Amino acid sequence: MSDVLIVEKLEGRVARLTVNRPEKLNALNGAVRCALLAALSDLAAEDEVRVVVLTGAGGRAFIAGADIGEFKDARPVEQYRRMKAGNIYDAVEAFPKPVIAMINGFCLGGGCELAMACDMRVAASTAKIGQPEINLGLIPGAGGTQRLPRLVGEGWAMRLITSGEFISGTKAAEIGLVEVAVEPGELEEHVMKLAGAIGGRSPVALQAAKESVLAARRMPLDQGLKFESAWFSLLFSTDDMAEGVDAFLSKRRPEFKGS
Repeated sequence: MSDVLIVEKLEGRVARLTVNRPEKLNALNGAVRCALLAALSDLAAEDEVRVVVLTGAGGRAFIAGADIGEFKDARPVEQYRRMKAGNIYDAVEAFPKPVIAMINGFCLGGGCELAMACDMRVAASTAKIGQPEINLGLIPGAGGTQRLPRLVGEGWAMRLITSGEFISGTKAAEIGLVEVAVEPGELEEHVMKLAGAIGGRSPVALQAAKESVLAARRMPLDQGLKFESAWFSLLFSTDDMAEGVDAFLSKRRPEFKGS
């Protein structure tokens, strides 16, 4: 555990990563990015962890964006290298296990982009979500112009990016930016119930499911169907598949081992 990131391993094969800069509304800086990358690398190898929940400390913010102080006097090449060296967004998307964003407050700029890189998003109804980079004379630089249209369509993406406006968690659920919005007091219970359900599934099948769904973004339908079929067939070689079928036929709960 670092000062800026709290790593917890919870019941149900769930790990929780909490960005811990509440005095800065959990803004992303170099230290946070490095800590997240290190934690994800460690958790990828942890057999007992099958799903990760990402959130922010303090109750006011998930992640309120990048640390703008790092922008001052930054040269273009320096900024480019910084973004490439600590690309936490691609790392979250490529992480072999499902990642759930638990959006408990401000989720802005780079924070919104990080949430979109996660596999699922659950927000408090009162959360404030947006891409306000336009107010700095910038555009989103960590996937906002690419992932946002895929989630909400071009019109809403254009509106949020060009206006810089914030929307509530409730509105975000209406347009598909988050999967569900719940009352703030119900957020943690809802997310942990979801994470626990996922944690009980076969880790091999979870990886196959994540890779196959993400392939739909990158591949034409015919190639995506072949990719899915290959994973489906490959899973027939696993002990988990045999266990799942036997448990179903025996009307018992399966005990997946990840092999």
